[in-house]
Amino acid sequence: MPALLFDLDGTLADTDPLHQRAWAHALVPFGIVSDLEFYTKQIAGRRNSEITASILPQLTDAEGAALADAKEAHFRELAGTDLQPLTGLDKLLDYAKQNQLRTALVSNAPRANADLVMSTLALNFELCVLAEDLPRGKPDPLPYTTALEKLGLNPTQALAFEDSPSGVRSAVAAGIRTIGLLTGHAPESLTRAGTILNVENFAALALWSLLERELT
Repeated sequence: MPALLFDLDGTLADTDPLHQRAWAHALVPFGIVSDLEFYTKQIAGRRNSEITASILPQLTDAEGAALADAKEAHFRELAGTDLQPLTGLDKLLDYAKQNQLRTALVSNAPRANADLVMSTLALNFELCVLAEDLPRGKPDPLPYTTALEKLGLNPTQALAFEDSPSGVRSAVAAGIRTIGLLTGHAPESLTRAGTILNVENFAALALWSLLERELT
């Protein structure tokens, strides 16, 4: 297991509450109430272009992109005042460094968001693969197959960490064993998508037992 591959939102940090607030604000003019249920079913884990096309089909592509850009700017304002790493992340990254495990970010997040989160949390991964740089994003496997190719690894040499069914399906379709973070979705939905283990955070004993088995 030479590499750990991480999603961003809901995985490195519990950002979903901030995204929900930002989307709720953005959708007010359209009479849409983005409560937790709506956010989880209609928004979480999807690319912005898919979100706007699905819930606001009356908008042109340009109008949808402008709305998404405004929403992401609002998210970054919120994140700048309230962003913490998921419990146990620092310990896991120290473990990765000590055991010479490579690390990569694989995310549907816009680059500006990824840069903000990584900078705020003082994270420095070897590789960053973002869906906006690719023809297709999650749940397509392309982001993960791209990461593997750039790292020169096969799927069996990596573990992925994801928080949404969409992200899990992307990693699993690329052949990567995937661990689910229970920051926003029910464990059953992550298991159905293909996770081998679901944990509350990176401090979970079950995760550390798995890592120890992998390196022995």
